[in-house]
Amino acid sequence: MTTPSQNEVLLEGIPLDTPAPSHENHGTRFYRFLLQVPRLSGTPDTLPVLLPESLTDRVLPGAPLRIQGQMRSFNNRSGVGSRLVLTVYGQVLTPGLGEPCNHIILAGSLCKAPIFRRTPLGRSICDLMLAVPRRYGRADYLPVIAWGQLAVQVSALPVGTFVALEGRVQSRTYHKVTAGGTEERVAYEVSMMHLLEGA
Repeated sequence: MTTPSQNEVLLEGIPLDTPAPSHENHGTRFYRFLLQVPRLSGTPDTLPVLLPESLTDRVLPGAPLRIQGQMRSFNNRSGVGSRLVLTVYGQVLTPGLGEPCNHIILAGSLCKAPIFRRTPLGRSICDLMLAVPRRYGRADYLPVIAWGQLAVQVSALPVGTFVALEGRVQSRTYHKVTAGGTEERVAYEVSMMHLLEGA
């Protein structure tokens, strides 16, 4: 039986930069950097990682790094960029093993109706939004994308359904039309590989 909520990320990749200050919360300074994780397709995922100041000395640009942590979401109130900011919160950092890894297990509740569509080539896609409880009554709201038969399977799930899944964290470039022209932006989401519970 799956636990009521679960949020576990395991990544191994190459840090692209030195951690830079992000914000301070309850007396702890947090830093942010980008981790590049190879994909089988050849196009890497470039993922934002947030970590407390005490772990920053373990990040060496260009040196393989293994990160255990959680996927987190924050509301962006600046009015610039995406309203929902996603990041990987690093909790345990160790030197990489030279084996790229991108794995996530999530369990939470479906908080919006699934959006099912097909690509121009006819491939099924379904977008989900999962609310994964965190301590202190908070929750992370995490976008999940499913493909093919999995997309068809989850598209019928009602809001409130408990969903547990395995997948990977992916980055995707898209173009947003704004008043000032077209901007290239990056979206982050969880690509579902296996549905563990929910249908």
